[in-house]
Amino acid sequence: MNATVVGLALFAAILHAGWNAFLRTGADRLWTVTIMSFSSTALAIPLALFHDLPASAAWPYVVLSAVLQVGYSVFLVAAYRHGELGQVYPIVRGSVPLLVALGSFALAGQQLTMPEIVGVALVACGIIGLSLGRGRASTTSILYALATGAIIAAYATVDAIGVRAAGSSGAYAAWVLLIYGALLPATFIALRGRLAVDWRAPETRRALGGGLFALVAYGAVVAAFALGPAGPITAIRETSVIFAAFIGRFFLGEQLTPRRIGACAVVALGAICLGYQA
Repeated sequence: MNATVVGLALFAAILHAGWNAFLRTGADRLWTVTIMSFSSTALAIPLALFHDLPASAAWPYVVLSAVLQVGYSVFLVAAYRHGELGQVYPIVRGSVPLLVALGSFALAGQQLTMPEIVGVALVACGIIGLSLGRGRASTTSILYALATGAIIAAYATVDAIGVRAAGSSGAYAAWVLLIYGALLPATFIALRGRLAVDWRAPETRRALGGGLFALVAYGAVVAAFALGPAGPITAIRETSVIFAAFIGRFFLGEQLTPRRIGACAVVALGAICLGYQA
């Protein structure tokens, strides 16, 4: 890999941890993530107009992916309500490849390779490390974080099938984002009664900026995948777990004990083992 690919992967890792930190600091995190979704909706509108509609066979996957992503947003907000960035984020990130590997083994009978077995053990040990000792993550935050990871794994699987059925990745992504952008505000209204937005307020501008952070992070990793091998890029991106721990310490005032650093590093290494394909 050249320096550009490595730089893009690291940039994506930092931005992904960064927008999660931004969400963690929000006074009303459900409102924040809802306003953040407006940024992706704004991008999706011209993208949908530029492309033809997805093939009819792809629409169930489009809708299901959007619904699952709403669930992801709601559960991530709940996880941050009960836990710190340096606790929740590593569990969410590490649980995705862990659950995918275990699901493939249990449901499809796919044999795990030695790196995957090591990865499962490392992620499990890292999550246990975050849940034990002084300053440990609460059981509630761990459960919500694991549920969030399960939802991410589910919509990633749906997208992998749906994008092939759609005939166009651009059209598929655009309509997933559009439906998500309609469902998330509707969910907020169903839960809270109304969605108040003052477009001149600093909180609104910060939330929209956080949404742009998330989009740029996604764009950076897609650009990296276009220029280099997926396995090493996926491995580098998992360093976001370490970045989240340091962002939590220096910007959010969270504890950064040697045990937490070690647990985050173990989760990251396990995720690398699970995600790396030579």
